[in-house]
Amino acid sequence: MSIALSYGHSRESTTVGHSNSPPGELVESPLHSPRVGEDDRHAYVSAQTTAVTDDLGRTAQPRRSSRLSDIRRRTLEMMTPSKPIGEEPTALASVKAFLLCSKLNVLLVFIPVSWALNFALPHSFGARDTLIFVFSFIAIIPLAKLLGFATEELSLRVGQTLAGLMNATLGNAVELIVAIIALVKCELRIVQASSVLLPAAFHFSVPDLDDSTEGTYILSVSHGVAIILLVIYIAYLFFQLFSHSNLYADTGDHIFKSTNYHADKKKQLARLSRKIGKANPFSKEKSTPPTAANEEGPVEEEDEIEVPCMNLWVSIGALVIVTVLVAVTAEWLVDSIKGVTESGKLSKEFVGMILLPIVGNAAEHLTAVTVSVKDKLTLSLGVAVGSSIQIALFVIPFVVTLGWILGKPLTLLFDPYESVALFLSVLTVNYVVQDGKSNWLEGFILMCLYVILAVTFWFYPGTDPSGVLTQCR
Repeated sequence: MSIALSYGHSRESTTVGHSNSPPGELVESPLHSPRVGEDDRHAYVSAQTTAVTDDLGRTAQPRRSSRLSDIRRRTLEMMTPSKPIGEEPTALASVKAFLLCSKLNVLLVFIPVSWALNFALPHSFGARDTLIFVFSFIAIIPLAKLLGFATEELSLRVGQTLAGLMNATLGNAVELIVAIIALVKCELRIVQASSVLLPAAFHFSVPDLDDSTEGTYILSVSHGVAIILLVIYIAYLFFQLFSHSNLYADTGDHIFKSTNYHADKKKQLARLSRKIGKANPFSKEKSTPPTAANEEGPVEEEDEIEVPCMNLWVSIGALVIVTVLVAVTAEWLVDSIKGVTESGKLSKEFVGMILLPIVGNAAEHLTAVTVSVKDKLTLSLGVAVGSSIQIALFVIPFVVTLGWILGKPLTLLFDPYESVALFLSVLTVNYVVQDGKSNWLEGFILMCLYVILAVTFWFYPGTDPSGVLTQCR
């Protein structure tokens, strides 16, 4: 006979077998193990489920908050300058600094000259295209420098990783503008300033197809590869700016100072300039006043204050104005390329591979050299190597996609020699930078390689494997 025990500790007799005890009673089974009634069991399970759900909710909520706070922290790090910013100059001082920032600004007089030649000279004039090309070419050089100067002023107000990205992106603005204008005007060989080997390999591996079918396939391959390259570029940005941003910071014990440049020498020069009363008004850095503790010893980098030459709004306005001037001048430049190349004086390969990159990257080259002297190696590599990555992964795929939208048959089918030159350049640069250090001999070898490529492209007649494609209109 089973015995039922109520929660109120009162004993009552029950029948043998199945128990009909009311809910809430603890019942002894024939094996003398207590069990809970069915209704209480459901209530117990429901309570446990609610408790687990609450625990999971409380656990998931901090995890989501942790992710959001981590994203906010990394974004704040990218937007926070590595050194304190000094007082911003006035608008008048900013404009003065902008106009006097470089000796190359004397070449700005060629901007109205190139525009005047474009409108004044008749098309029947024999040397019209040559004159417009030369003066437009010279005029874009100081504009690229001004674009880089304004970009550098903006980069002072953000972190070093984002500063490198800004310098590489806005430094390629000239090339992007020239590429878009050349695409609209069907100068497809000028646009192809980089190389991707897949469409070229496809072209040379299927010789049995007729031209129309092969051209359709090459266009499809180029469009697909361009989209994939843009996706890779987005992943590259996420890797550099968010997931592994610590790898692109010039902080830590793995960064070694240059053997020839020391910050204390620069501070000694700054002290000397203050003594003679001729401090540079356009200096980027200002040291703290010397004290008894550090007057004779070296001054640490943390004591430096970045002094901007232009305030924020003047820098943004300068970027807009210079970009418009570059766009207009680049249009005259592209218009004159056809006449110059058809005369036999220059080939399109030399113009597209040597001259136009010099114009578009003049500011970047100066910026990379300047910051490398200051031991900002990550920023220097971000400007130099990162610029090439942006050309290969962003500019060319973007222009190919834009040509797809505009109905222009621009592909990634490049000249074979251009592809070989790119391959050799990538191998050489990778060999130089993979050990994390450099010397003057490695730089000299890179410069000689560039001169060799320039000489070969001067005499190289070039081929046009894109003849299988439809005509650009």
